[in-house]
Amino acid sequence: MQIDILTLFPAMFEGPLSESILKRAREKKLLEIALHDLRSFGLGQYHQIDDSPYGGGAGMVMRADAVVPAIESVEKKPHRIYFSPRGKRLTQERVEELSKKDHLLLLCGHYEGVDQRVIDGWIDEEISIGDYVLTGGELPAMVLIDALARQLPGVLGKDESAAEESFSAALDRKKEYPHYTRPEDFRGMKVPEVLLSGNHKEIEKWRKSQLH
Repeated sequence: MQIDILTLFPAMFEGPLSESILKRAREKKLLEIALHDLRSFGLGQYHQIDDSPYGGGAGMVMRADAVVPAIESVEKKPHRIYFSPRGKRLTQERVEELSKKDHLLLLCGHYEGVDQRVIDGWIDEEISIGDYVLTGGELPAMVLIDALARQLPGVLGKDESAAEESFSAALDRKKEYPHYTRPEDFRGMKVPEVLLSGNHKEIEKWRKSQLH
């Protein structure tokens, strides 16, 4: 999967994209990520990206004549996503659907967001990760990338690790069952006996009973 990220703060991605599962996915060439600095598309001597909103109001709005050239600079035609509190709530089901696409473009807004004409003419989908407001779209982009990477074949140690997770189709979109490991008894808190029984049929039955 190819992901192009348009952002004013590309350095924010250095840590998350260079550690753990995302690092391995990129090293294996299962996930290719390109960062594009929106500031390089800014206008005039000071590379202006934003301006005051028509009609007045607090904050600044990212200009269409700066953002659209950045979007159009990305080769081919990716599925284009903009992160906004007004967007549709991100779910595991939607993550699974998006993971089947070969190429995504993620636009990270800032300030009061982007000129609506950018969304109307150059964005395929608005996504929200929750009913709250963040400073910009960088953190939602990281959340989506992390969730997507887990769905790509070969990224996790065992593909079933992603198949049986909270909200997956295998678990009927329910929350996952509890997990236990050694020691069997920790400060008087014991592992459920059924998990020690070796009876896989009963273990499966117990796990299903724990879904909610």
